[in-house]
Amino acid sequence: MCFARIATTVAGLLLSFGALAAAGGPVEQAGTDIGDRASLQRGAQLYMNYCAGCHSLKFMRYSRMAEDLGLTEDEVMNNLNLTGAAYGEHIVSSMTPEHGAQWFGQAPPDLSLITRVRGSDWVYTYLKSFYLDESRPLGWNNTLFPNASMPNPLWEMQGLQRPVHGEVDDTGEPVVAHLELGTPGSQDARQFDQTVRDITTFLEYVGEPAALKRQQLGVWVLLFLTLLTFLAWLLKQEYWRDVH
Repeated sequence: MCFARIATTVAGLLLSFGALAAAGGPVEQAGTDIGDRASLQRGAQLYMNYCAGCHSLKFMRYSRMAEDLGLTEDEVMNNLNLTGAAYGEHIVSSMTPEHGAQWFGQAPPDLSLITRVRGSDWVYTYLKSFYLDESRPLGWNNTLFPNASMPNPLWEMQGLQRPVHGEVDDTGEPVVAHLELGTPGSQDARQFDQTVRDITTFLEYVGEPAALKRQQLGVWVLLFLTLLTFLAWLLKQEYWRDVH
């Protein structure tokens, strides 16, 4: 029964994120490294401050995140837990699905598996691709995912991007050739790239927490195999000593 429920939930998430693939363009290399604990910690802080108000991470517990990211219970509960949830509970948004549907047209999706479904490069590019568009209900659009139903949560740091239009497409609408920064934000381009990279790194970790331990175990497995190969070579030398 539990397995069936999980399978149904994952299938629903895949359908939700599959809708995000309706349009898009070239993506940038995110350059994430989930072995960078400092990046993971910064990404967790940024996510909780700018994303968790709308998007849940319902497959991740606060306690598991603390253990993997090297944080204490006090650090998590005082700085990262903004909903008053218990330490062992899952990370759930404070926004109800009903309010999400009312404000954005549909409830914001859970992002636990977004990097598994779309890829880290896609998430990184998406967060950098918002621009002002007065024709949209919330005043924002996105070049990677046109007509996105969410505003730019990072606009204060990135600044306000405006579209530069090029040729007209088959529908008669001008195509966005590129974006230019109309109003600077609190961070320069390099700093903002790092901000987005940190958030993407954190989401990559959330999508597969076991990857951290797999990397750590991988080093010991390689060392063991190296030692085993050396011992096998010594054993071969001993067995063939008398033959020669």
